[in-house]
Amino acid sequence: MTVTPVGVVGVGYLGRFHAQKYAKNPGAGLVGVADIDEKAGRAVAAELGCEFFPDYRDLAAQVEAVSIAASTRAHYALSKFFLERGVNVLVEKPMTETSREAAELNRLAEAGNLRLQVGHIERFNPALLAAREGLDRASFIECHRLAPFNARGADVSVVLDLMIHDLDVILSLVDAPPARVSAIGIAALTASVDVANARIEFANGAIANVTASRASTKAERKFRVWQDQQYVSIDFGRGVVQKVRSRGAWKPGESPLDEESWNLEKGDALAAEIDAFLTAVRNGEDCIVSGRDGQAALELAELILADIDARRSAR
Repeated sequence: MTVTPVGVVGVGYLGRFHAQKYAKNPGAGLVGVADIDEKAGRAVAAELGCEFFPDYRDLAAQVEAVSIAASTRAHYALSKFFLERGVNVLVEKPMTETSREAAELNRLAEAGNLRLQVGHIERFNPALLAAREGLDRASFIECHRLAPFNARGADVSVVLDLMIHDLDVILSLVDAPPARVSAIGIAALTASVDVANARIEFANGAIANVTASRASTKAERKFRVWQDQQYVSIDFGRGVVQKVRSRGAWKPGESPLDEESWNLEKGDALAAEIDAFLTAVRNGEDCIVSGRDGQAALELAELILADIDARRSAR
């Protein structure tokens, strides 16, 4: 197997995991890590036996691919720097602060024939992979993503911090553009939106109702899909999938439904995500979660935030 030299920029909580997965992947050669926190960066480099780069710019000449796991505000500038120097990029979600920045990164990647993947990790969740077979006519989607407050994601609204995971999955299931959005948001703990709900109507008639909160006392990641003759429930956190199908015409004394469920091993979605990125780089293939996917999720998030802002201004 060809070994791809890689680096990681930003090795805080999530970036450290990226570096660990690269270090264990036989298709990757972890050259080094960079971080503005020198103590943290050197600790990860020592842990994994790679070099620490005080200046991320020194990584560019030594790697073919890089993970960007710095703060959201730094994603655009860092990704742009590496793409302009011919380096393939895996950038954590949200890929940038704005869809305009995302579009520019996509332009650079496409002009340079480079892979640009976005870290929407739920696409690699075994529960979703097991459930999505046959989900090709979604009519109604309902999802709840709740979490206790964590300052790590509080530099952006809950729509960009948490809800965007579900927006990406929804867009991967509904083969139509959003036509109308109605949303509300509440600033519960920060100056930004910490609790949000959005109703999204698509051009093909499908509807999604999405709730996200980082002001919850419990963690919950549930996703439900209804389509003709079928209902699917996915618990991303517990790895539980339930499928309910119609048996056809109802007969007295018989249940009209067939039900099956699985409790899956959680697996390692981040390792799968990184392996898919390396495969795309090695083979010149399209990324499973492309930069265009990340841009589409951001565009939908912006529609939601715009409606939230309009309602807050009207009150």
